[in-house]
Amino acid sequence: MFWLVIILLVFIFQAATILVLEFRNPAKAVAWLFILFCVPLIGFVVYYFVAQDYSKRKKLRKGGSRIFREMRETIWKQAHIIEEIAQMPGDRYNHQQRLFNLLSHLSESPITGCNRSKVLTNGEEAFAAMLREMEKAKHHLHVEFYIFRDDVIGTRFQQVMIRKAQEGVKVRFICDGLGSHKLSWSFIRKLQDAGVEFHFFLPPLIATIDRRVNYRNHRKIVVVDGKVGFVGGINVGDDYLGQYPEVGFWRDTHVQIEGDAVYFLQSTFLNDWKLASGKRIMEPQLGELFPPHICSGGERIQILGSGPDQDWDAIQEMCFGAISVACERIYITTPYFIPDPALYEALKTAAVSGVDVRIIIPYQSDSRLVHLASLSYVEELLRAGVKFYQYRKGFVHAKVMIVDELLATVGTANMDMRSFFYNFELTAVLFESSAIHRLMHDFERDLEECSQIDTFAFQHRSRLQKGAEMLSRMLSPLL
Repeated sequence: MFWLVIILLVFIFQAATILVLEFRNPAKAVAWLFILFCVPLIGFVVYYFVAQDYSKRKKLRKGGSRIFREMRETIWKQAHIIEEIAQMPGDRYNHQQRLFNLLSHLSESPITGCNRSKVLTNGEEAFAAMLREMEKAKHHLHVEFYIFRDDVIGTRFQQVMIRKAQEGVKVRFICDGLGSHKLSWSFIRKLQDAGVEFHFFLPPLIATIDRRVNYRNHRKIVVVDGKVGFVGGINVGDDYLGQYPEVGFWRDTHVQIEGDAVYFLQSTFLNDWKLASGKRIMEPQLGELFPPHICSGGERIQILGSGPDQDWDAIQEMCFGAISVACERIYITTPYFIPDPALYEALKTAAVSGVDVRIIIPYQSDSRLVHLASLSYVEELLRAGVKFYQYRKGFVHAKVMIVDELLATVGTANMDMRSFFYNFELTAVLFESSAIHRLMHDFERDLEECSQIDTFAFQHRSRLQKGAEMLSRMLSPLL
């Protein structure tokens, strides 16, 4: 009896600790209490090392913000910053002052007006473009990926980085410590022996000891000489070329950018470089890292970053703001659909009010648990009028949102809570009609490879399926 009382008191202490520390996030608290109930002691140990984020966010932010302050003056002198709504393209923003104000104040990355972009719709097209521009590097080459594999396409990237380093180009390379944990040391040593500076971002062991394992760098960035940049959903691996039979065709979206917006891809990389390497970029280097360029295009583009190094959950807030003002359409493609309560209600409200809301998700996912959690959000949204489509040609990994003809987004962030609140993410917000129409064309073409989820049939799925979705839903704030 005595031991039962001790065990009960320990369990109560663990549960109370979670409730106190997570009082700001009830959904997250419920998820951790569910884990604690299933595996009492183990669940609390995992919570200790993985879940506590508020104090760590301050620690990470302190390390990253100093670099940005040093770079800010250089960037603002050279970039064409959009400061007034009258500078936005066409007359689409005439009645969108609130949205414009939101976008202008979300982060330290404003809307820029002197850009040119190119949408890249699959791995083959994106890799060819990245390798082509990397070959042109004269001064520096910055490469950052969540997943980088030492397979055929990874070796091609390795060869270009080695060749450029041997030519005297400064090559800096970051991989996420967990996402790229399979990258072999022999592969890395070849890069380092050639002069490439390589660092893992928060390696799992160090991150666990430091209680930062929950922070994953999900960004995909390439910057060439500070003038050309790439961002989107594509990591480096043969699976992104459809070379994995178990996955099949891989549908993804990336974007190539030239112009002022590249300055903010660059500043994001340098901030991550400081966190990963501990090396500070010095003042004399800023002129070379942020070179002046001739304005060759008039596209408005904004680069939004979010993560533990930011004061705002900028990508989530941009999505919420844009969805809230939609009048005609909201098109979303995402491999993982686990919206936070605010976005969930915004999508439901938009559909009920007559907005054409369409969401493409995979038919087969690379994560059974996440797929079940995603499906748990579908039924009520279906009843509200949201149309869901499951991509059947292969696996859809693109992260795209289109709202009316106001804006479109291409980036690294999934439509899920992990991307919005925990990962280091990056999204390009495109305002030009040509880019929006191209992404809309791609979306409509993808619909041809989808099957629409029928509301009646979905409501009558098996009880076992519903039960699995319900249990997965309880864990969704952590996924």
